[in-house]
Amino acid sequence: MPEPSQHSHDEPSSPSTSQAAHMLLGAHCDIVWRTKTFGQFDTDQPSWRAFTGQSEEELMGRGWINALHPDDRNLPYVVPSHLTTVFEAEYRLRHVSGAYRNMIVRMLPVLAPDGSILEWLGSHSDVTQQRQTEQRLRLAMQGGRMGTWEIDLGSGSMSGSDAFKANIGFPPAGNINYAQLTNAMFDGDLQRWQAVVHAAIASASDFEIEIRVRWPDGSLHWAHMRGTCASDGAGNVVGLSGISLDLTTSKHNEETLRLTLAAGEVATWNWDIAADRVTVDSNMARLFPVDTSEAAPAPLARYMEIIHPDDRALVHEHIRQALDERLPFEASYRVCASDGQYRSVIARGRVEYGADGTPLHLPGVILDVTRQKQVEDALRSSEERYSSLIDLMDQAFCVIEMLYDEQGNPVDFRYLEGNPAFVKQSGLENAIGKTIRSLVPNHDQHWFDLYDQVVKSGDPVRYENEAVAMERWFEVFAARLGGPGSRKLQVLFSDISERKRSEQQLRQLADNLSEMDRRKTEFLATLAHELRNPLAPIRNGLQIMRLAADKPATVARVRDVMERQVNQMVHLVNDLLDVARITRGQIELKLERTDLKAIIAGAVETSMPLIEASRHQLQVLLDDHPLPLNADPTRLAQVLGNLLNNAAKYTPAGGLITLRAVRDGNDVLISVQDSGVGIPADSIATVFDMFTQVGQNMGRAQGGLGIGLSLVRRLAELHGGSATAASPGAGLGSTFSVRLPLLVTVPAAPAGAVPVASAVAARHFRVLVVDDNVDAADTLAAVLDMMGHATQVAHDGAQALAVAPHFLPDVIFLDIGLPGMNGYDVARTLRQTDAGSKVVLVALTGWGAENDRSQSSAAGFDHHLTKPANLLAIGDLLASLSHSNTSHEHD
Repeated sequence: MPEPSQHSHDEPSSPSTSQAAHMLLGAHCDIVWRTKTFGQFDTDQPSWRAFTGQSEEELMGRGWINALHPDDRNLPYVVPSHLTTVFEAEYRLRHVSGAYRNMIVRMLPVLAPDGSILEWLGSHSDVTQQRQTEQRLRLAMQGGRMGTWEIDLGSGSMSGSDAFKANIGFPPAGNINYAQLTNAMFDGDLQRWQAVVHAAIASASDFEIEIRVRWPDGSLHWAHMRGTCASDGAGNVVGLSGISLDLTTSKHNEETLRLTLAAGEVATWNWDIAADRVTVDSNMARLFPVDTSEAAPAPLARYMEIIHPDDRALVHEHIRQALDERLPFEASYRVCASDGQYRSVIARGRVEYGADGTPLHLPGVILDVTRQKQVEDALRSSEERYSSLIDLMDQAFCVIEMLYDEQGNPVDFRYLEGNPAFVKQSGLENAIGKTIRSLVPNHDQHWFDLYDQVVKSGDPVRYENEAVAMERWFEVFAARLGGPGSRKLQVLFSDISERKRSEQQLRQLADNLSEMDRRKTEFLATLAHELRNPLAPIRNGLQIMRLAADKPATVARVRDVMERQVNQMVHLVNDLLDVARITRGQIELKLERTDLKAIIAGAVETSMPLIEASRHQLQVLLDDHPLPLNADPTRLAQVLGNLLNNAAKYTPAGGLITLRAVRDGNDVLISVQDSGVGIPADSIATVFDMFTQVGQNMGRAQGGLGIGLSLVRRLAELHGGSATAASPGAGLGSTFSVRLPLLVTVPAAPAGAVPVASAVAARHFRVLVVDDNVDAADTLAAVLDMMGHATQVAHDGAQALAVAPHFLPDVIFLDIGLPGMNGYDVARTLRQTDAGSKVVLVALTGWGAENDRSQSSAAGFDHHLTKPANLLAIGDLLASLSHSNTSHEHD
């Protein structure tokens, strides 16, 4: 670095000093330059222009960047603010010839006495040849498996490169010592090695020797050892160092060549270059259609004509390189043999030169490698086919290498190659060259243990298991790639996660179906039990009425019992029908503005007989403010009645039942609390499910079908609310709560309430009852007879159509579910007859949804009654018909 200038800050350094430094740099470098502005040229740089071909205008400012290789223009050219050593960088610079050259740039500032920078002085040195030489050396070491080694004679220690260890057959990660090296040598080669090394040490000279070594796997290999001696200041040899080359391949080739020559597979030739005469041996006749018995040699052109036309230019080029560049001659080409077929050959030779450097002879051999080429072509075709097949497979294929810790435990593996389906099946992108731990740090250990077993045993395995960290299931076939000692595996695998999920869903579905089947069986058994309970007193009551017909008091008492049992059966059937309607989406609420307190009063009145029969105490606690709702009063009364009945049934006699209804924000919270049997904690979640109580109450007198609570929840949800259950545990009572949305305003009271009462028809009608259930038809006809109406009964559609023209009914109660011709078809036919065109048609059906009513109306029915039809509803209907007819008469 030049000495700082003694001039003032404004003055540049001495011209003579600066010029001398510039000239000194120019003598050693390809480019020298100077600038006062770091990072750009502010003056002309002749040597830069001469090297790059840039003009002065092109290089000024930061224009010099354009001469750099595009990939090197973004390098961080940042110089420390206090530079104490020469700044150095390397990049590629475009030469005036157009080629890019490797350049080392060095620069340093010229400083003023106060430490400020006056200008920058720099140089560029072309190191392209040096880099190319280094690259060729690296390639030579890699391609030839060249290794380096050193021996310290004082300590006896030895070190070697990975390539050297590979030549001797030791793993790169391990250490090697001199004893291991000598133990690996053949006995005869060890004695020669010791003699050569001792002689080299004695004379402090270089040495080289070929040795044979036995690898740990038992295979025989050749190594060429070349070494030199290192001496101390006194001239004593203190160490040896050198290189090693793996000669195994060349030795094998030499042996192959020897055997080939012995078998007559090789012909020899010699080309007299000056005389242009080629002399061949007798074996040449097998390869070339020449008469080798003739003594006269032929010119080279004679043999060139027999070479395949597509290969002649290549052979000419190899001959030219051998002559001009003194390279060994080697060429592969095709020749036309005596049988007219082309054969593949390899020719090798080396030019012999005279004392003045003139090429004299080119002797060599020619090998017939036709069969080898055919095998290679077949193998290559086979590999291409299998490679294409692997690439087209939906299954993933990969080659992995197992990795172990210092204790030999399998801890990881590296992906070496994979087919296109690999990413799809594994979900891992850019995995080749990476380890699974780097991609999935928590990968399951059982995968490493499995692959380790395959590597060590050599037995392939088919495996199906989950990779938890990858959230996938895999089906895997793994086999070792290579012989014993190989750590490589070839793995064929598929992502079966979807299949596993489907299997799990099928298992869950099967479990659910099994559970539903069990609950259905229990439900049917309980249903039969529940239906038999009221049938027994009804049947007994009939017997009593038959025997005590002359005892009115007994008949009246029995009739009350039978009525209660029938009502119980009707309630049971209605609940079942409601559940079916809700499940099928056929139930429709009749919403109206109402007050919850009125609904609660009606529900309590309906449930009191059951509560009082069990001697329970009922508390009703209501909010002081109105509780307006937009709801179906009948359905809400059903909800509350089911909750009260449930509490009464599952509370021991003399228990306490509390009904509360309070505001909770914009909702009303209704709860029914009892002191009954309670609910186990594991049953809370399913207490509202259909038939849940069946299995729990098969042996209880108060058991049921478990449909009441299911109705409570479903009807609450239809009203936009919810239902929940809570219990401290078995024997500690339970609380059922229903939450419903309140109206913002209290609904206005109706202007006038019309009392619902049973009406007796003011006029008697001719009524035809059509029902395939004989008992239902006869009992309805009997009731109508007692009301004073004239009745006729038919049990199918054909009979109804036959009776109607003669009976001329005013009203027909027609069952929809008739055998053969259903009620809809009968209604349509009746409407087309004189007897049925004006008759009042009343549908009787078990389905009462709005679409059922629409369907009956479309078929010609005037009214729609849901089974079992209430006698009060039938009486009201006939009364309304009588009133309509009377009004019409007054008109």
